[in-house]
Formats: sequence, C-alpha cells, structure tokens
Amino acid sequence: MPPESQNAVTTFLTDALSDEGPVETVSTHISNLFLARDRVFKVKRAVRFPYLDFSTPRRRLAACAEEVALNSRTAPALYLGARRITREPNGSLTFDGAGDLVDAVVEMRRFPEADLFDAMARDGRLGPDHIADLAHRIAVFHEGAEVSRDHGGAAAMAALLDMNDAALRTSTLVSAGEAEALAARFRAALGRHGRLLDARRAAGKVRRCHGDLTLRNICLFEGKATPFDCIEFSETIATIDVLYDLAFVLMDLWHRARFDLANLLFNRYLDVADETDGIGLLPFLMAVRAAIRAHVTATQAADAADVTAAARIAEAHAYFDLAGRLLADRPVRLLAVGGFSGSGKSSVAAVAAPWIGAAPGARILASDRIRKRLHGVGALTRLPASAYDPATSERVYATLRQEAGRALSAGHCAVADAVFDRPEERTAIEAIARERGIPFCGVWLEAPAATLAGRVDRRVDDPSDATAAVSAAQVARGCGPLAWHRLAADRPLDALRASVLSLCGSLGATETLAAPSIGAGPPFP
Repeated sequence: MPPESQNAVTTFLTDALSDEGPVETVSTHISNLFLARDRVFKVKRAVRFPYLDFSTPRRRLAACAEEVALNSRTAPALYLGARRITREPNGSLTFDGAGDLVDAVVEMRRFPEADLFDAMARDGRLGPDHIADLAHRIAVFHEGAEVSRDHGGAAAMAALLDMNDAALRTSTLVSAGEAEALAARFRAALGRHGRLLDARRAAGKVRRCHGDLTLRNICLFEGKATPFDCIEFSETIATIDVLYDLAFVLMDLWHRARFDLANLLFNRYLDVADETDGIGLLPFLMAVRAAIRAHVTATQAADAADVTAAARIAEAHAYFDLAGRLLADRPVRLLAVGGFSGSGKSSVAAVAAPWIGAAPGARILASDRIRKRLHGVGALTRLPASAYDPATSERVYATLRQEAGRALSAGHCAVADAVFDRPEERTAIEAIARERGIPFCGVWLEAPAATLAGRVDRRVDDPSDATAAVSAAQVARGCGPLAWHRLAADRPLDALRASVLSLCGSLGATETLAAPSIGAGPPFP
C-alpha cells in the first residue's frame, strides 16, 4: 500500500485532535505521530521492511494492539488503547465504527518532552531517586516477563554481531581495518561468554523484554520512572537476556558520562534481581549496544541536514570508541570500606565504585541493605533492636561475603561496605579475595566521636538504623589491631575518593585510575 493512501487518515486524526489546540506531527521510518495538548495518536506507516510488515490495515491493527499490550506491562497509565479507524456508509471516517477497517491507531496520554529521561540527563535534572525507582521497576518487569528458550544464547548473539559488523562497514563510519579489529574483539569476547549466555537461556533468563531501553524511551510520568515504546514488531529483537535489556540504558548513561547513575542503576537492580552470575557479561553487552548505536547514528547522519550531520557523525564515532573501551579487560579486585557508624562508608563506596573495574563499576554489598533484605523489608524501614543481635549480625556478614564472592567469581569487582569493627570480620572478608587470587584493599574511615555522632543525628532516609548512642558504643569498644589503610573521614568526598582509587590502583591495575571531581570525567581514559 503506497504511503499516500493514508492521507485521509492523516486528515481525520488531525481533525479529531483539533479541539485540543494546535496539532504537532512527528514522523519516523515506521510511524506517524499526532500530538495534541494531552493526547497522542500513533499510526503505523504503510511500509514493509525485512523485519516488519505494516502493509495492510489488518497488519497495522494487530501491531497497534500488540504495542498497547506490551507497553502496558511498564506504562499502563500512558497507553489508553488501540483504536480502529473505519469508513462509514456515507464515506466518512470514524473510530471503532461498523464499517470497513481503513487503519488503526494507538492512543496515548501525552507528557512534556522535558520529562524524557534523556532530556532530564542533558539538563542535569536526572537524579538518584529517579534511577533507584527505575532500577526497581525494571527488575520487577523482568521478573514477570515471559520466558523463552527459543531465543537468545550464543548463537543469537553471534548472528547479532555479524549483523552489526555488516551494518558498520556499510555505514563507512570507520575504515575496513578498524571495523575488522572491533569485530575480532567481539568474536573473542563471545568465545569467552558463549557458554554463560547459553546457560542463562537454559535458566530462563531470556525473556520478552523491552528491547529498546534507552533514556529516550523512559519518562517521568505521574512521578514515576516509566519505560515506554518497547519493541513490538519483532519478537526476536525483544526476546533477549534480561541483562542485555538492562545494558542499553546502562550504556546510554555511560555514554553521557553519568557513571554515578549507571553504577547506581546497576546496584539497585541487583538488590532486587538475582542476576549476579551474569554481571561479568555487562561490559560485553554494553559494548554491543554501543556498536549498534554507532552504525545507527552514522546512518542517521547520512540522511541528516548538513547542520546536524557533523554532530551525528561525531556522536557515532564516540559510540564506536566506547564499544572498544568497554571490551578492554579490567582487573578484578575487592575493596572493603569500614568504619564506625557515621564515618561515611556508604558515601565513599558510592563515589568510588563507578571507577573500579569494568563498566558499570563495582558491585556494592552494603551490610545495612543486606540486613533489611534478610528481614524482608525495604531499605528505609527501621528494624527493631533484635535485628542487631550477634547471631543476626553474623548472618549479615556471612551473606555479604557470599555475595561479594559471587560477584568476584563472575569476573566483576566488588565493594564491601560495613562497619568491620571486629578483627575476625576483617580477616574473613580479606579471605574472600585471597581464596580467588584477587587483590584486596581495606580502607578504614575514622573521625572524632563528636563528628560521627553529629553525622548520624543528621541522617534522613538512610538504610542505616544506627543512632548516636550506637556510634558512641562502637567507639568505646574500639576496633582492635588494624592493618587496613586509615583515612580521615572528615575530608571532602573528592579527596577521599582520590585516596581510595590511588590505593586500589597501587595493586597492579593495568589502567590509570584518575581522581577528578565528583561526577566529572570518564572512568576509563
């Protein structure tokens, strides 16, 4: 069906929205969008490509219904439904009439473009609370997504890498030699990861996911992080390992130099989803996503006006370079951050983790969060004193060591965040690294008792339940003989992070660990 056959539908939809004021139109290669004050109509263009077929009204209706059904998993309040456009006996078009089917439309509620996560990231408005909410929502979505053992695995990834390689060469973004070098590195990485990809498929980790989880496809709607516009036209593209789905938004944040938010998303997701066995795949999966964006952006540049083509080519090169950096080997290590309550352990762990090891930074195992999880409550829920008896605390530290060991065994760095005021607890966490032949760095944060008590009293919305009295009791008890590196906890976070990274870097890291200001500069030079 030629595109001009939808002209009557365009007029009908524009008229239907005209009561809401001016109607904006946006066209993509597969859709036309009509935007009014608080409504959006989305029409599938009458096109056919190797990966989709919207050439008939019935195919477009089916695609609209599928889009609504799939997106209702993550954005039920945003998608209002799929509507039929029919022609009545008098020749006029109407919604959901008794006449012949002419076309179909997805009806959505409109939100301000400024509420897209990519706009919020660009403007500096995307914050930790948004990312923590997003992590939880993605984890819950993945848990409930339909499992498939007919997709994914090493063979599917090999086919995707071949497609990416061909598309990159066609784009002429880089020389044939550069394209081949990157393809060889991808093949080598797949050789290392193929067995794990197959094992995860067998374990039910391949599911009907979002498929296009970029910041552009996430918005703040009614105060909630809301992924929308998932891949509805291809079961193959969207039925993937859940970590490959997560990797897209992680890569997007990494590309935008929001390493802090990428690491936070990674950690809050793993706090909910038991995916630790696969986290060693993430740098590879993020690299695949970066390579896709490289050739897609290069292709868009070829079709862009001169004023935007150069910027898109530059961005495409940035994606290509990022893919290469993400594929680089990074040493695995374990950092432990200890200190009495109020010393700032969690803050130091959070600012250091994005810079330790492979993307998206180290897995943080915090005793406070583990304790809450073991009791089946949210991280900010206060626990009774009985939750801090010796037996429970021993269980918390044992769980922390177990999870740190799992992360390290998966080929990823870890940061252990706990008081560690007892020598036996410090010895036990050191053994986790020693047993795996992995470098260990222990850091002890210390500050005057009055400083610790003041910090504890000023806490708001914090996973720790410690009080000033608890901190004072810890100080009175002491920590025994201490061989860890002592750092003054009342120094600025920038300075503390620089010291921690310097200590980690002295353990034989192959990369240079810089220590710029908080939130600035790439972890991987």
